[in-house]
Amino acid sequence: MIVKNGLLFTDKKFEKKDLYVDGDKIVSGCEGEIIDATDCYVIPGLIDIHFHGCVGYDFCDGTHEAIEHMAEYQLQNGITTICPASMTFSEAQLADIFAAAASYKNDKGATLVGINMEGPFISMEKKGAQNGEFIHKPDADMFFRLQEAAGGLIKLCDIAPEVDGAMECIEKIAGNVRVSLAHTAADFDVAEEAFKKGAKHVTHLYNAMPPYSHRAPGVIGAACDNENVMVELICDGVHSHPSTVRTTFKMFGDDRVILISDSMMACGLEDGQYTLGGQAVTVKGNLATLTELGNIAGSVTNLMKCMRKAVQEMGIPLESAVQCATVNPAKAIGVFDKYGSLEAGKQADVVVLDKDLNIKYVIKAGEVVHG
Repeated sequence: MIVKNGLLFTDKKFEKKDLYVDGDKIVSGCEGEIIDATDCYVIPGLIDIHFHGCVGYDFCDGTHEAIEHMAEYQLQNGITTICPASMTFSEAQLADIFAAAASYKNDKGATLVGINMEGPFISMEKKGAQNGEFIHKPDADMFFRLQEAAGGLIKLCDIAPEVDGAMECIEKIAGNVRVSLAHTAADFDVAEEAFKKGAKHVTHLYNAMPPYSHRAPGVIGAACDNENVMVELICDGVHSHPSTVRTTFKMFGDDRVILISDSMMACGLEDGQYTLGGQAVTVKGNLATLTELGNIAGSVTNLMKCMRKAVQEMGIPLESAVQCATVNPAKAIGVFDKYGSLEAGKQADVVVLDKDLNIKYVIKAGEVVHG
């Protein structure tokens, strides 16, 4: 297969160049079916490392059926690789959820490459839409039991560093998983210590943490000061103001920002009543909130729409937005050797976008699945 005459995303820029695919891999040259990409952008398939659900299903349903439906929806929307997030549940429930992911083999949709363990090692004060009943102090032994149940799939583990036992836990697990600061009331000094202990990531920056201020920079300031730390950003138009998004790119640069959707099961569906982590959620337009408390409860916007909104409504350069939705997440969870760019040897996961960033083709492992 040859994707011809497109503007190919390579090294943070677009250049007019053909893309060659042989079997399921990108190659340096070949012959085959021609896909005309004239006046179109050719980018890697997007990678969402933080979403909970879509089209009426949740990762925490803990079934192959749920994963399959979510993966198929994501693929049709140009997200070819996924690392779904769990919620705060008991260890037994999480073990069952993770075991289901470990045994999932269907390859019809987006490729499942990992799990983002968002709970239960979080702060009660900043639990957001997480269920406080199951919050658990950070526990390395518990993490390793869950990692065993997951067959090693856990790529991110979220921790509130100010909670008792957190620093010890971070030290013990940082060599096995990427530790992310999340749902935390930590100040600058505590966050700084956590990064020194091995944390390298911040979950949905600005949300479920103290705000940045000139006298109390908190987690946000500490993350900015540590150049090996990446931060997640939700560009759905609800979680962060466009000015904040632009400022974040200026603070961190486009090598350290990761676009995520944080979508819940209502993504791809109509307004109405849904659930997240066993709690009732009301969805109206682009906003999902806990029905009882009113807290924002994830997003209802997929990653492709978030990326498009960042470019078209928030003033982020397309090159930066693509970098943050492909290369950076792949590097963060350790799958950049196979996914996240259009280099020869990588899996041929490709999206062709028109000038308005609408999807024309989605290619998964060398096969056209949309377009």
